[in-house]
Amino acid sequence: MSPASETSTSFTPSRANAPAHGASKIESTPNSHGAAVVSENIGLGHPPWIRRDIEQVKQCKADAMLQALLQRASCAEETKQPELLQKCLKAVLPVCNGQVSARGIHSLNIETALKNYAGPGAENNFYGPFIEATNIALACLEEIKVDGIRAPVPAVDMICQQNDMPMYQDHQDVKSTRKPDCVILPLKSACAPFEDEKGGKQGKQKRRAHMMKNALSKPPAPLPWEDILACIEFKRKTAGRKPGIQPLPPSSYHIKDYVPTKPEYLPVDHLKAEDPAPGPTQTPATQTPDTAPVLSSGLNAAQSSQGRSSSKRKATDTLQSAAKKPKGVSEEPDVTVQTGLYAAEMFAANLAISYLINLIVVDDVVWIWYYDRQGIIQSSGINFIQDLPRFMVLLYALQRFELHDWGRNKDFLPVQVEGKKCYEFIIKDEELGEVDLLLHTSHNDRVTHYGLQGQATNVIPVTSEALAKKYDNLPDGMVAKVFWGEANRTSEPEILKRVEEIAEAHDTVKNHIPELLWHHTFTDPTSAIREALSVPEPTTGSRILYILVFRKLQPITKLHGKEPFNVWQQCVLCHLTLWKEGVYHRDISPGNLMWYKKNDKLIGVLNDYDLSSLANVIGPQGNERTGTVPFMALDLLTEKAQRGEVKHLYRHDLESFMWVFIWICLRYREGVILPVETRPLDDWARFDAVMCGTMKYYFLGHPPDRPSHIDPHIWRFLVQCVIVLKKDTDHRISLRLEKLITMAPGNDEELEDIDGSLRMFTNTTGWVELSELSNPLQ
Repeated sequence: MSPASETSTSFTPSRANAPAHGASKIESTPNSHGAAVVSENIGLGHPPWIRRDIEQVKQCKADAMLQALLQRASCAEETKQPELLQKCLKAVLPVCNGQVSARGIHSLNIETALKNYAGPGAENNFYGPFIEATNIALACLEEIKVDGIRAPVPAVDMICQQNDMPMYQDHQDVKSTRKPDCVILPLKSACAPFEDEKGGKQGKQKRRAHMMKNALSKPPAPLPWEDILACIEFKRKTAGRKPGIQPLPPSSYHIKDYVPTKPEYLPVDHLKAEDPAPGPTQTPATQTPDTAPVLSSGLNAAQSSQGRSSSKRKATDTLQSAAKKPKGVSEEPDVTVQTGLYAAEMFAANLAISYLINLIVVDDVVWIWYYDRQGIIQSSGINFIQDLPRFMVLLYALQRFELHDWGRNKDFLPVQVEGKKCYEFIIKDEELGEVDLLLHTSHNDRVTHYGLQGQATNVIPVTSEALAKKYDNLPDGMVAKVFWGEANRTSEPEILKRVEEIAEAHDTVKNHIPELLWHHTFTDPTSAIREALSVPEPTTGSRILYILVFRKLQPITKLHGKEPFNVWQQCVLCHLTLWKEGVYHRDISPGNLMWYKKNDKLIGVLNDYDLSSLANVIGPQGNERTGTVPFMALDLLTEKAQRGEVKHLYRHDLESFMWVFIWICLRYREGVILPVETRPLDDWARFDAVMCGTMKYYFLGHPPDRPSHIDPHIWRFLVQCVIVLKKDTDHRISLRLEKLITMAPGNDEELEDIDGSLRMFTNTTGWVELSELSNPLQ
């Protein structure tokens, strides 16, 4: 388990839709079309994998989302209460109609703020009126009581705060910079940057003073991401639109059926695709799409992309490659992508967080975006000027959220240890009585994840009195692996149990596998919200949280000279035995090739079995196509393979080993990653699978000259690997072309010659020579 690996990040996109090729046999879990690659670059303005995750967003009705949020805010969260929404819509009407006051704050002023918001002007002129209307509403909603709904939570005391200022976060050695327009956060956190708030008013007086002034101002110091409960991003369809938003707020509000906005859902690039068009702000539900007028946002419904997702990604020490931007990436991302980037920051700032909520506001319509590791759900739009009661119900529910209702994991308690932030996790254990874990999340060796969905693996140095008593020989310490595994996959602990059985009988595996010390599986699946929202196929790709504790290992990228070959070779031979014994790893990447020292000898370890499968489990498992794009075999980087129509074979993993060897040799010098300006192959980690395959095939015909830092013996073997890969690839291409000429049936089944595949490399003079140098006495 690597605490500092560059690319221990797997691209495992979603299988949300079955391929349209009905006659084709599904040989493996389909990949996502256009799926992304290793997330080496947080600094990139808007990383492509974030966009691809957003493009596969699911949809739900606004009323279903409001009902689900109210259910979470209720006194009996586990008991279905279908009447909550109607009860709350009725209860908030006095606030909407200006009939409620609380400590000198009058809901009548909501109408004034909304009229100011609806006026003409630039986007950032409207943060203030929206914040003012929201905070007035929150103050007045505290007075509203609904049977079955909890009271507001004083420990949170949420408030809407203008931001529009840079916010920073460290991801290993790289600092990200984001700038959300407005945020929702606890009052205490909102007040902290304003010096004049310190030691002043307390309680409700403090809240009123802040909302009247500082909530409408940019914070004088950056807000910490860990305090943010939700981000609100604004867009005007046309900047500075002269007519403003029409119509203005009605003279009074009453309960009515939901009226769809147009568009009802927010597709990516909606603002770029459509021209502004003024018109009524609501479309009657009975109106047909062809005749429905355009919403005041000026947006027409657009077909969302069918791209799928990247899933298992980590923020690593090579994210500085973000300085180079792929061609075709605009400077200003779509609002959906911007908001997704904020969600990625919020995920990274809070360990084991379950889900997040953000809001996107375009003119007079707000969309609720819900993010968890299974995927993203957006609600249909709510026109908060014409349908203010539904917006009030949203605020009413959120105001009654405890921190864990915002997705914070209450089992992981943030604590300060020697001035550094850690998380404490204590749980009863049948064998040990109680297990105490202290996760050192501020440690330099922490490996964090940066993204929206998927495994979201974090690897964190950990200490434990209970485990230290049980295991007294851990000179390098322990690490905890916290990740969201697919519920319908064979779990990593189960696979490791089989791996340990194999190790008992095979020296090539014994000592070459990770040592699992302890593990725990949480029981709350991500599918629950999807079932509540009536999202199609709610359990497909459902995830649950795991925490596994391992003996700490070192990454292969820290080695230099001939040492990387020694460790790499041991992992190749371990993998070969495991495959023959029915354990298919299927995710060979630099971060999964580890080592430790025993009697002054380097011992290679094939690590990370969370995406592996067992031969005795029939058919594709889970919602993921496993693999890390820059290291996947060329046969798997085709559109056909992305649809799951290519069986994953041993030779594909073996080819991944070769790509990993090439990657490490060309990008590291003396165990240190090369500077972004001089290291090659960054583009393999930026584009989708098919494009990466094209670039890798070009590389086989055009490898670089030997860099001066690469040992001549290593270089000789590297070039021989390229030659073998090129000949084998061209041979397979020729066979496919012959089939096209003869029009032979397209049966791609092949008998595996596992030993023969490996012999292509072990018979090279480079392999033989390096083997002798690495093991001179053998």
